[in-house]
Amino acid sequence: MTGLRTPLCDILGCDVPILLAGMGGVARWELAAAVANAGGYPMLGMVREDPDLIAREVTALRAATNRNFAVNVIPSATEAGLLDRQIGRCLELGVSHFTFFWDVMPEVVARVKAAGCTVLHQVGDAESARRAEGAGADVLIVQGVEAGGHVHGRVGTFALLEAVLRGARVPVVASGGIATGGAVAAALVMGAQGVQCGTAFLATQESFAHDYHKERIVAAQAGDTVLTDVYVLNWPAQAAVRVLSNSVTGALGFDLLGHDPDRLPRVAVATHDGQTLLRYGTDSPMRGTEGDLEAMALYSGQGAGAIDAVLPAAERLAQLVTEAQACLRRGAELV
Repeated sequence: MTGLRTPLCDILGCDVPILLAGMGGVARWELAAAVANAGGYPMLGMVREDPDLIAREVTALRAATNRNFAVNVIPSATEAGLLDRQIGRCLELGVSHFTFFWDVMPEVVARVKAAGCTVLHQVGDAESARRAEGAGADVLIVQGVEAGGHVHGRVGTFALLEAVLRGARVPVVASGGIATGGAVAAALVMGAQGVQCGTAFLATQESFAHDYHKERIVAAQAGDTVLTDVYVLNWPAQAAVRVLSNSVTGALGFDLLGHDPDRLPRVAVATHDGQTLLRYGTDSPMRGTEGDLEAMALYSGQGAGAIDAVLPAAERLAQLVTEAQACLRRGAELV
């Protein structure tokens, strides 16, 4: 096996089975279009966004590409009324692919499936994978604990992939710490039909992340991230995230987990588009964010150690493909 095309490509309408994670705020239309036009499969990160913004992003993305894409929302972390409006607007716009994450909510999956949509569901453990598939998910994305951003499970990517593959009857995508072609090849050899990358695409020119965030990822090593739930305001309690170490996490010592959002102070740390951002909030710095960026949630997976430059998204994708093909060829020669 030296090519990268898998049956998943036919389901999603992409050329290579490399997915852009629906990173909230980061994966906007510009990055999604770049990944789509390069042959990958993008997700718009529309977590808790206003339906009008979703409409603008979908419209801009469609103007920039004719390739397929998904809209990523997080039902269990979104107020019910807003979630209803988000999905309603997406359906009005003719969005046909959705990505969901965190707790499995069968009624939400059923709503978009009834409209004829394709559903990708990201999960953090084998039981959630079983529930998501039972609810009607067409594709499972298994997220290992190495992943950046919100992390639902506590199992490593490849251990979780192996566990889910044993029972899954739908295509499975590996996610978490995957930032090189070698990791892509390893996932495919194990039986995944694709991979999802977040950090690798955050550090690209088209990403909506702040340049400071991108620069910190480029400078980071694999051991420079921590898993903590101190950045939890505006999310359910005990929602852990993987971020780059900074002054906030450093002050916690070994007490990285177990923080009660009701006991965390509401201290302004930055502003974005006139909105005040809090020190322990889940917001990461975007283009135009001003303030103490170092103290914000700088999401990053453990794959950051393999990223040494901010590249155009198409170049990053091509690099992953070329490296993965070379690894697969070497593996075939050894057989």
